[in-house]
Amino acid sequence: MSESMTPEQEVAVLIERARVAQEAIADYSQDQVDELIRAMVYTVAREDRAEEIAHFAVEETQLGNYEGKYLKIHRKTRATLMDIIDDKSVGVIEELPERNIVKIAKPVGVIGALSPSTNPEATPVIKAISAVKGRNAIIIAPHPRAKLTNKKIVDYMRDAIERCGAPADLVIAIETPSLDTTNELMRQCDRVLATGGGPMVHAAYSSGTPALGVGVGNACITVDDSANLEEASEKIRVSKTLDLAASCSSDNSVLLFDSIYDEMVAKLEHEGGYVLNDEEKLKLQNTIWVDGHLNTAIVAQPAYKIAGMAGIELPEGKLFLIVPETGTGPDHPFSGEKLSVTMALYRVKDIDHAIELTNSIQAYQGQGHSCGIYSYNDDNIMKYADQTRTSRVMVNQPQAASNSGNLWNGMRQTFSLGCGSWGGNATNNNITWRDLINETWVSKPLTETKVIPSDEDLFGDAVMAKFN
Repeated sequence: MSESMTPEQEVAVLIERARVAQEAIADYSQDQVDELIRAMVYTVAREDRAEEIAHFAVEETQLGNYEGKYLKIHRKTRATLMDIIDDKSVGVIEELPERNIVKIAKPVGVIGALSPSTNPEATPVIKAISAVKGRNAIIIAPHPRAKLTNKKIVDYMRDAIERCGAPADLVIAIETPSLDTTNELMRQCDRVLATGGGPMVHAAYSSGTPALGVGVGNACITVDDSANLEEASEKIRVSKTLDLAASCSSDNSVLLFDSIYDEMVAKLEHEGGYVLNDEEKLKLQNTIWVDGHLNTAIVAQPAYKIAGMAGIELPEGKLFLIVPETGTGPDHPFSGEKLSVTMALYRVKDIDHAIELTNSIQAYQGQGHSCGIYSYNDDNIMKYADQTRTSRVMVNQPQAASNSGNLWNGMRQTFSLGCGSWGGNATNNNITWRDLINETWVSKPLTETKVIPSDEDLFGDAVMAKFN
């Protein structure tokens, strides 16, 4: 782009390129669309590329670790492709014979997508194949800290698209990201898909363009007295340390029933947890938060590095930090999202206490995002799900690896998690290609016209009696 261009002009050029590309595939068949997304995933997920991208992303961002990023680019992208490849996204995609309605899929046009620095390896791929599955083009605005990773991935996908005979501009990277450029993208595109920090999601909703945003994560995990404690402690460790807690789905608070508290803490310690004393807790608090704001220097860093910054002597082999806590809200910052291998630990009496405390924690941060429970008591599980203000409840699963979909559950694969009205979002669902299309509803007359029932049947005796 010319240096003399304004952000508005720069984005306008990109939008026009994307529109031309999108129009070229607007009439693609299902087979042609699916060939494109298969090629887009293969070009980045194959062994050599996945290793390259994982190393590159860690080196550029200095966030997370190779193992976590390799899993996301090598496995998560494959799982997402597998999840959507058999979906019908061209032509008639749904029929409701009882209503005599047929739904036809239509492209939206150009998707403007935000990609965060914490998940820069798989996010562009997953958003791109979701867009192209709906015969859209996509322009991806990365966090400046991950712009080179984003460009590398997008370039690979562009090459794959061209090999399939389609225009490379179906996927475009903003190569020199800035706040002004990202804001312009959100203003000029046809639909915004926003994953990132709260300010950017808020900007997406304020752009004037229809937007799909996500809420703040602050996952709360309950372990009840029916849980398999070895299973629970291992899976909490897996979730807490995955990519060094770069995910907003990482376990931020763990609530243990009083009856299993001591045994479970011992098992968490065996898994690599380190329980801080009061003096260490204060040191860590002053390190994680500076002037009331999360210190970005601790985000997605190994436990030994965070402990060293706080002046805490961490025993060898410890992988995550456990902070005993009792309160919630701004006076108890450990109850909030920490984006680090640090978890708050609470003691609860029973499931009612766990529900009350979970709602209190997430009223402070993370309401509507996700919760988890380790339990084999269906009454506890369903009561927890019914009474917490959350969009997804993971049962006996590592939260960070599960709520966005995984091979061991039926959740739709994505990195964009709607949080409903609780989190200020328009949807609760795991956002996929279906959220990135327009749908035309075709309605034919019913075989038999519906008849409004009598007042007695429609309103019922109890209502009628109140007015008579």
